Amino acid sequence: MKETNLKKIRNAMEKLQDAKRFEHTLGVEYTAAALAMRYGEDIKNARTAGLLHDCAKCLSDKKRLSICRKNKIPMTELEKKNPFLLHGKVGAYLAKQKYGIKNQDVLNAIRNHTTGRQGMSLLEKIVFIADYIEPCRKHAPNLAEIRMLAFVDIDKAMLKILEDTLNYLKDSGGDIDPMTEATWQHLLSQSTASDKEVKEG
Repeated sequence: MKETNLKKIRNAMEKLQDAKRFEHTLGVEYTAAALAMRYGEDIKNARTAGLLHDCAKCLSDKKRLSICRKNKIPMTELEKKNPFLLHGKVGAYLAKQKYGIKNQDVLNAIRNHTTGRQGMSLLEKIVFIADYIEPCRKHAPNLAEIRMLAFVDIDKAMLKILEDTLNYLKDSGGDIDPMTEATWQHLLSQSTASDKEVKEG
């Protein structure tokens, strides 16, 4: 499969995913493209990552664990305990091996779309945010505010999403991925330093 053949990837996802998941996938593709236009990122790369971000979501936990073990994909203890968290890592692997994606930025965007990471590229931020704000999302807190913020200041939108996600997990007693916490801390320190420069300048 050619890396840029979006129609083939879209058809493959339609066969692979149930109707609700596929609708979400199309929403992420659309939103990622819109954000790419806004911030000057490659639109085709954004659409490709958007289409493939959940390509491992419909696999069983057993299958995701098996793919990681067979291919020596590193897993944290939290991921072993909650294998659904592996869908980003496994998705990046499948995107490369099954769907022929060679662009490392696209693969990283798929890999890190749920937790983020320190030093994210623009494309990674776009897919992370698109997954959160796409039109079919309804229940996330502060969604209207974040949707507007995403097109004004991408880093502030990232911060708000991470903050709301961490608050939700803390309030609900869910397991917090250390990568999510580290991403939030990293962006927060960058934001604080940037605000300080503006004030001093």
